[in-house]
Amino acid sequence: MKFRNTWAEINLDAIGYNIQQLKKLLPEDRKVMGVVKANGYGHGSVQVAQTALDAGVDFLMVALLEEAVKLREHGIRAPILVIGRVHPSYAKVAAELNITLTVFQSDWLKALHNENFAGQLSVHVEFETGMNRTGICSKEELESVINEVNKLKSVRITGAYTHFATADEVSSAHFQNQRTRYEEMLEHLTSIYPHPLMTHIGNSAAGIQYPQHMHQYTRFGVSIYGLYPSHDIRQLETVELKQAFSLYSELIQLKKIKAGDFVGYGATYVAKEDEWIGTVPIGYGDGWRRSLQGFYVLIEGKKMPIVGRICMDVMMVKLDKPYEVGQKVTLIGEDNGAVIDMDDVANFLETINYEIPCMLTSRVPRLYK
Repeated sequence: MKFRNTWAEINLDAIGYNIQQLKKLLPEDRKVMGVVKANGYGHGSVQVAQTALDAGVDFLMVALLEEAVKLREHGIRAPILVIGRVHPSYAKVAAELNITLTVFQSDWLKALHNENFAGQLSVHVEFETGMNRTGICSKEELESVINEVNKLKSVRITGAYTHFATADEVSSAHFQNQRTRYEEMLEHLTSIYPHPLMTHIGNSAAGIQYPQHMHQYTRFGVSIYGLYPSHDIRQLETVELKQAFSLYSELIQLKKIKAGDFVGYGATYVAKEDEWIGTVPIGYGDGWRRSLQGFYVLIEGKKMPIVGRICMDVMMVKLDKPYEVGQKVTLIGEDNGAVIDMDDVANFLETINYEIPCMLTSRVPRLYK
């Protein structure tokens, strides 16, 4: 139930459209893995997952076991891969719910000898190829992992993958080196573990830039939400995406202040002339960061600057004229032909567009269109 006059609108049709456009990039025999971690990049994991499945996606990916369990609790029955390390004691939960886990340590598998669980646990092995985050680093480590898997009747490897560090750069040599390294590790895996498995190497950037080099699945994440992995990838103009996330609020008070009056904590803003100031009920407690002071919002398609320090629950904007209480304010999205893209907010904060919808907390209700 929505009581707030600040809200986000999630356009599920845009997400479905983006998935269809991304699928067109790939060879016909390749598939899409929908990435819905971090609550679907702040869009809502359950709603996005169902939209992705309706659009033909048949595999989902999350980062945490909790995220996978949430999907199961909401009736999502499609295969789900967890890429983060899950404590061995919770492997039985994954097995019971048919959730696939990631393995990159033989000690993790050794710990399963002390765990009893019904059914079979499906795992994907992750190869470290140049990201230096998580993954199996050498053929010797891989052999150790396979040795432990072979001792466990309840565990089977069903997939392998890696993650690229520089796929969002055009024609990256490091990307090519990682891809070569992956192929070498995959060849060794299939030689010592001759069982059917699926492989997936591509994230959004790799899938858009090198669709012909992707394996059975491509992990499309930020792109299904209508966001490009980087400016360089956007400039390739190989796929048209529609941003699915918009953020709105409204004016709850307006006042006319005199030249020399201060606005906000610390009195950091001083009016140079008589000005109209509007108060908007969103703040850093909602994830609308204090460092957005100096950015702007849209009212009737016109830019209104954020003035004074952003508070926990509200912020103030300088208006060009008096408006009525209840006047709609656009923080992200389209308003009378003007647009604030996620990239605009990210560029002001000197970060990536991935972070913006993720940083907006659950205090901001999501409404689905």
